[in-house]
Amino acid sequence: MLIVDAHQDLAWNIMSFGRDYTRSAAETRRLEQGSEIPLYNGDTLLGWPDYQRGRVALVFATLFAAPIRRKLGDWDRQVYRTSAQAHSLYQTQLDAYHRLADDHPDKFQIVQTRGDLQSVLDHWAQTEVEEHPVGLVVLMEGAEGVRTPGELEDWWARSVRLIGPAWAGTRFCGGTREPGPLTEEGYALLEAMASFGFTLDISHMDEQAAFQALDAYPGAVVATHSNAAALLKGVDSNRFLSDRLIQSLVERDGIIGVVPYNRFLVWGWTPRDGREGVSLQHVVAQIDTICQMAGDARHTGLGSDFDGGFGVQAVPAEVNTVADLQKLGFLLAEKGYTEEDIAAVLGENWISLLRRTLPETA
Repeated sequence: MLIVDAHQDLAWNIMSFGRDYTRSAAETRRLEQGSEIPLYNGDTLLGWPDYQRGRVALVFATLFAAPIRRKLGDWDRQVYRTSAQAHSLYQTQLDAYHRLADDHPDKFQIVQTRGDLQSVLDHWAQTEVEEHPVGLVVLMEGAEGVRTPGELEDWWARSVRLIGPAWAGTRFCGGTREPGPLTEEGYALLEAMASFGFTLDISHMDEQAAFQALDAYPGAVVATHSNAAALLKGVDSNRFLSDRLIQSLVERDGIIGVVPYNRFLVWGWTPRDGREGVSLQHVVAQIDTICQMAGDARHTGLGSDFDGGFGVQAVPAEVNTVADLQKLGFLLAEKGYTEEDIAAVLGENWISLLRRTLPETA
């Protein structure tokens, strides 16, 4: 079955650490051994050969930079003080994706249209071919790079197809650890996004702002990488989805990408606890919770956030690279999920969304 991963911070890693995702995860780990990179971001989980082994056909590839107040250290240069600086960083990251696809068209392709999507899927359907291009669907995480709503036309033309208004709080709305409602600028952003057909990603939005956005936004709405708060005992963060917010997303025909990050599976987990106490069964529990609330398997998927501030040291014990997400299929089958349901969760739900929301032409 094909996997679609709805959240990977590839460009942030390319710009921060010079990671080359045409290499395997094992090769990148070997090259980074002895450097400080694993201290900052863990050992990578991603690489093109690993996408091939795991049949990861599509990735939502992010544009991401943090506000200067959330800078992680002297090494962290993907940070901004102003929207102009965020705009410049996001443009540079978008250049990196286009360069990756232009330099390695056999390995990566930008997906802007339904035709692009079908081209990637048709290639993966060729069983006589062993190697396939991975489709990159560009997602802007945190919208501070949009200086004015009028700029959305340029971002759309350059291949951005999903936008999440928040990471931390932004001038558009409250975000993770920084609560707050949707602002006037936030409403203006949503209105302009709708006119082009962007998909709205409510991941990282404060719950108040998320509900306001669900009420205001007429287009497609998703949470690319967000787990259910109900399974996180003692959670005190606005990063996760309440039952009420999950139900509202389901009612809007949205999709929720489950994050296989130990700290998002067992609240309070730290690297000192080791990996053995967290397993893919915790990921299955997150998937199953959303499916049970929805009454079907059509509203959840995967949004790994791999290499997004953590590496192999902080994921379930059975996972060595992204290829190991295929193991979820067997675990879901053991739980009674049908083959059709498993295919939906692993990738078809995201593919259906893209078929509905991508334009016919760029």
